[in-house]
Amino acid sequence: MEKKRVAVPLVCHGHSRPVVDLFYSPITPDGFFLISASKDSSPMLRNGETGDWIGTFEGHKGAVWSCCLDTNALRAASGSADFTAKIWDALTGDELHSFEHKHIVRACAFSEDTHFLLTGGVEKILRIFDLNRPDAPPREVDNSPGSVRTVAWLHSDQTILSSCTDIGGVRLWDVRSGKIVQTLETNSSVTSAEVSQDGRYIITADGSSVKFWDANHFGLVKSYKMPCTVESASLEPKNGDKFIAGGEDMWIRLFDFHTGEEIACNKGHHGPVHCVRFSPGGESYASGSEDGTIRIWQTGPLTHDNNEMFKANGLTGKVKVAAEEVSCKIEGFHIADEGKAGEEAGTA
Repeated sequence: MEKKRVAVPLVCHGHSRPVVDLFYSPITPDGFFLISASKDSSPMLRNGETGDWIGTFEGHKGAVWSCCLDTNALRAASGSADFTAKIWDALTGDELHSFEHKHIVRACAFSEDTHFLLTGGVEKILRIFDLNRPDAPPREVDNSPGSVRTVAWLHSDQTILSSCTDIGGVRLWDVRSGKIVQTLETNSSVTSAEVSQDGRYIITADGSSVKFWDANHFGLVKSYKMPCTVESASLEPKNGDKFIAGGEDMWIRLFDFHTGEEIACNKGHHGPVHCVRFSPGGESYASGSEDGTIRIWQTGPLTHDNNEMFKANGLTGKVKVAAEEVSCKIEGFHIADEGKAGEEAGTA
């Protein structure tokens, strides 16, 4: 029965080009939010639970490769092929700062305390911008050995990690010294690196494997071979007993963390899957694809408290109807606002 529940996604339209990055905010007093980066140059903000479109951030002049929200979901950040990283007001959509780079920005991440923005890209330089002094020059961390693909903060902002587009491994840098303190070795380049919500694991996708590393001692905890080349992986945040992976075969698979056994296989995208992320409560997860859509999939009821939809519907047979109703609502929202949304996204 669980497989049936997982298989009905909410389909979020709006992007006119491939979706290449997704990021969920933590749970805030106003709920939780999902931001998406796309090659159409316009990051979009959505209600993380329903997928309803909230707004589009306008201002980039090239593909947006990376996006994130700060801890309170009050500000958004994006990294773009237009050689800038931008900070946005997530309530109004206004651009707050634009940080110039000398080449494509592939990755960006807010520090946990929200005071800093970390960026990386084709320049092979990791930069830390002080958001309390946005006009001050950024701190530049020792040169990366390759073009930066992913960045993240860990250890209460004392450590940063990065992976490269053209060489394998994940490098961990001490923020104070600016030096590499550890390298997690992989055979292929790491296309996705996530720090688990509890800070215990670093989850990486490289080639056709998903690996789980101890985030404090840096040893390899688990490594699972995937059925195809995977581009992204994410660990369920509440119980840590499941993970998802998506890649070139267009399917999103759900696995048991302890055994690596496949629990479910979700089909629906019409192009390779570039990014997958679990929601902060673990009750659903999102996937972004070459086909320009975001799909939000239900994990299934984790507890009666944190999955009101299943609780309210009672019978599992009604879940499909509920999901389809929300899907229609989302599509209706876009149709109703087609002129406005098209204009805001820069597409006629």
